[in-house]
Amino acid sequence: MKQLILLVSLFTVCAAPARSWSQPQSQSQPQNVAAAQEQSAPGVPVTPVITFDLNWEAATPQNYTITMDANGKAQYVSRSPTRTPEGSTEPDPDYLLEFTMSAASRDRILQLAKELNYFNGNFDFTQHKVANTGRKTLTYADSARSFHTTFNWSENKAIEQITKIFQGISNTIEHGRKLQFMRRFDKLGLAAELKAMETMSKADYLAEVQIIAPILQSI
Repeated sequence: MKQLILLVSLFTVCAAPARSWSQPQSQSQPQNVAAAQEQSAPGVPVTPVITFDLNWEAATPQNYTITMDANGKAQYVSRSPTRTPEGSTEPDPDYLLEFTMSAASRDRILQLAKELNYFNGNFDFTQHKVANTGRKTLTYADSARSFHTTFNWSENKAIEQITKIFQGISNTIEHGRKLQFMRRFDKLGLAAELKAMETMSKADYLAEVQIIAPILQSI
């Protein structure tokens, strides 16, 4: 279990304070961070909110949305409406997790949004057909502007970077969910899963690993 100890140590060292792990939610439309921001007192500027949404029916989850405000308050919601878990006749319920983004990721996302003119433009690559990796939508909203852009793949480096951050966050959270399940029903598989996550972390395919620090520390 050496790799388990190394991975937990890695995640713990780089972890920032985060909210406790959330339980799956059955609600179809959880409260959105942006909606909460719009309730600010009259005359007070709305805190900028950035949203990343990915739809890809072939993937697991089939859809997820990450919403972050300029203070780092964030929310993750994933859905697989056409998938039915083994032994069940009902689709997977929506999964909701609220957390706080690290200052480094928050500032990088805000900077990339600024470089991309707050997503006011078309960044989708259309010169020739490319592999489908899901329909992605980036949205920016504050008191002065509201823009969004949708793409499958983009050759724009800033789009590539911000997409990698958000996809890395989803990877981290979904692997954390898998660890929770395996801890209850497949303890023998935990070591292999943690080793795979260690490899992904080294390849920069995970982001905001502090989000799942509680489940890692409990193993």
